[in-house]
Amino acid sequence: MASKTMTTIPTMTAVVIHEAGGPEVLKVQQWPRPRPIVGQVLIRVKAFGLNRSEMFTRHLVFRYKGIESLSRGIVSGSMSSYHSGGSGENHEESSNILERRGSLTGHSPSVKFPRVLGIEAVGLVEESPGNEFEKGEVVATAMGGMGRLFDGGYAEFTCVPAGQVQAVKTKIPWEQLGALPEMMKTAWGSLYLSLQLKPEDKLLIRGGTTSIGLAALALAKGNCASVSLTTRKPERVEMLKNSGADDVFIDNGSIAKEVRRRHPEGFSKILELVGVTVLADSLKCAKEQGIVCLTGIAGGKWMMDHINPMELIPSTVSLTIYASTSPNKFAALDDIAQKVVDGSIKIPIKTYRLDQIVEAHKAMEENTAGAKIVVLT
Repeated sequence: MASKTMTTIPTMTAVVIHEAGGPEVLKVQQWPRPRPIVGQVLIRVKAFGLNRSEMFTRHLVFRYKGIESLSRGIVSGSMSSYHSGGSGENHEESSNILERRGSLTGHSPSVKFPRVLGIEAVGLVEESPGNEFEKGEVVATAMGGMGRLFDGGYAEFTCVPAGQVQAVKTKIPWEQLGALPEMMKTAWGSLYLSLQLKPEDKLLIRGGTTSIGLAALALAKGNCASVSLTTRKPERVEMLKNSGADDVFIDNGSIAKEVRRRHPEGFSKILELVGVTVLADSLKCAKEQGIVCLTGIAGGKWMMDHINPMELIPSTVSLTIYASTSPNKFAALDDIAQKVVDGSIKIPIKTYRLDQIVEAHKAMEENTAGAKIVVLT
């Protein structure tokens, strides 16, 4: 009697979430290895950055409809991305997520468990059925549904659409490259797409000690007239100035009067990373014809209560957003990677192993990392 041939399904080590909860719900286990089809690329993941949006997904505490309502009411564009409350940032401005859940009610309906989280990854091409890339090519990928609509980067392998994979030519250590895709895409897009930063601009970054804030400082320094930042903690002032800040404001939630005292005309461009909790105050810091870009929600609140745009936005100031929902390639990544390698852009990084993912999420949630968290596989 002929014996039946058993087909073995290849597996990989992955971090899988089966239910919402704290860091302890992240389980390191064997998981089916994805199989790419034409139009997809299988990446052997070498590193990935942690992002605060992944923590929010873990808790399932999103307000999608509220954000879309906010964007329709007072800003141009769509804020369908939940990302920008942080990209793995050291959000010293934000309070503990567990204390904020009352203002982040609701759930993220597009995420179905079990799921491998991770909205970005860097690594080596393992398979490219459509021949878009060579095997072994160094690549990066971010967003486009990773970790939400399909399994993401918290694994030995991830399979993503070829259109959102970008080759990286710069020779750079994995821990440094792993810190860049989503963080730098957000900082660069906020500055140069939404704020349209120019050499004559005076820039204020509110939420300066987030990793997005520090990345924006590095990208803007030397490309505009001056860069000022905010922090809640006086002990961070020296660090920010050593990082290149021209001025630093201690942020107690209301800085407009102090801004006008030091800079009577206000700032021509303002990157708002704390979010709607201080947005009205930030708008008062803008000069005539200035632009304020809302990118972050480090303050932990998605919506403004009882919005009256006629009162909120000064008549000569523009309000916009940046939401990195696009899966398109980030053209500046190689240039930024080279600047990291040569030291002209400095990013504090703290690394963990894949089997330390619970510890890494705890550090992100408790704001104790003091750096961009990168996990090496």
